[in-house]
Order: sequence, then structure tokens, then C-alpha cells
Amino acid sequence: MQTSHEVVCRDPVAVPIAAVSTPFLTAYSAAIRRYELLESGQEQQLARRWQETRDRRAADALVTSHLRLAAKLARGYKGYGLPLVDLIAEANLGLVIAASRFEPGHGARFSSYAIWWIKATIHDYILRSWSLVKIGTTAAQKKLFFKLRGEIRKATSSAMAGLTPDVAELIAGKLEVTAREVIEMDARLHRDMSLNARVGDGGTELEALLVDGAVDAETMLADHDQTEQRSRALRAALDGLAPRERHIFEARRLKECPVTRDQLARELSISSERVRQIEIRTFAKVKRAVMNAAHDVSHAAACSD
Repeated sequence: MQTSHEVVCRDPVAVPIAAVSTPFLTAYSAAIRRYELLESGQEQQLARRWQETRDRRAADALVTSHLRLAAKLARGYKGYGLPLVDLIAEANLGLVIAASRFEPGHGARFSSYAIWWIKATIHDYILRSWSLVKIGTTAAQKKLFFKLRGEIRKATSSAMAGLTPDVAELIAGKLEVTAREVIEMDARLHRDMSLNARVGDGGTELEALLVDGAVDAETMLADHDQTEQRSRALRAALDGLAPRERHIFEARRLKECPVTRDQLARELSISSERVRQIEIRTFAKVKRAVMNAAHDVSHAAACSD
């Protein structure tokens, strides 16, 4: 099973004009329903077999049992005008990467881990395919691309309502980008919208609203380095925890949908209060370790100047 970072460094692809026929997708849906879903224990066993012996059959079983999940997530991105079969193919690629990297013994279900990789590969495919103009260069830009339509609907209570300066400012604040970025992204999503188009009751041209708030290259590089340092410090802090501490910390602080203390209490055969105490103590340990690591980096930088 090949596990490289090709998913984020492949060349841009052309968007196919013709979609795959409905009968093909119907047949595919029927085919993947043949594969049975797995219990948690089965997932752990298969993952261990793959990690320890590189048993290809174990990895294949882990992947095929979740093909329905990949297809379901892919269908959620049909609104971007790309062939569903290509979206499913990218989702399956993310599933394969997830299977190759999944670490058993952390208490997480494989599906929870796989969802992140599936969405990441689909997002990358859409960003590569959607426009000749590079859309997503940062995490904030990618978030803006995939959330803008929904945020406009929330702010205007209508999928057809246009973007006004006030709405652009509101969305910019929620998604932590500039109003200029919101307006430009909206224009790209509409493909052929002119920056001379007028918005709002006052008839202001889009171009007049585009105040340059771009971050300079030096600042962007510094932010990237800082993020990398924090990530390394967090990984080092987690490696220094006892197994139970790490499990509780990851389940409560690092999951997109945190596990409840009651669930952890039942899983670990301890009280919910004991889970709370371990969580608080562990968070303090991780915070202290990360801050110490940041201080060491700053001190080393100062000494080198």
C-alpha cells in the first residue's frame, strides 16, 4: 500500500466535462454494500496485523468495510460541479491513506480517523480542479472556500441573496479572514462575476471594497515556523504522558467531537470525577511542557543573534 504525500503535491488536473453514467454509480453502490461493517475489536485486530506484519489482506479488509463511508462523504460535495465518480475516487484514496496510518490502541474508531483523511483528499482535489486561479493557499483560505456559501445562507436566510459589504464583514470576522478575501472568494465561486459589479443598496463596486490586507511573506513564514514549533512541542508533550493520561487528553481535548467523561469513566472503569481530575492535571502538564519548549526555542534564537 503506497503512502506518500502525493495527495497534496500532485499537478493540477483538468475538470472532466462528462459525468459517469447513473447505472455505473448504482452498480458501484450495490457492490460496496456487500462488504460488512466491522466491530471496534475487528478494526483494532486488522490494524495491528497491517502494522506488525504488513498483511495486505488486513489493510484491504479495513478499507473495503468503509467504502460506504467514503462514498457518502463524497456525495456531500456534489454541489461543486465535479464528477461524482472522481469525488468517490479521491475519497477512496483518503481511506487508503487512513488505513495505512491508523494506530490501534488509542481507543478511537477507524471511521473517526478516516473521515479526516477522506475530507482532506476531497478538499485537495476540489481546490486543484475548481479554478485556474489558485484558491486555497492557507488553511484559512481553504476554510473560507468550503464554508462561504453556508455562511452567506446563514447571514441572509437565502441561498440566492447576494453578498453585501455588511455580510462580507460579518463572515470575515467569523472565519478569521479579511473582507477582501471574502469578496474575492465569492467572485471566484461565481466564476464570471466582474469586480465592477455593484453590491448593496448603495451600488458600491466590488473593486472599491477590496482594501489590501494581505500579510507579507516574512510574516507568513514566521507564522508557519511558529505553528511547526507548537506542533512539535505538543507531540513531545504527549509522548511524555502515561498511556491513560494521553488517552484521556486526546479523547477530551484533541477530538473534533470530544468523548464525554461518563463514557471515558465506563471505558476505564473509574469514576467521572477521577476522569475530570486526570484531564485537568494532564492539561496542566501539557501546557507547561509546551510553554517550556517555546521558551527554549526563544532562548536559543536569542543566543544565536
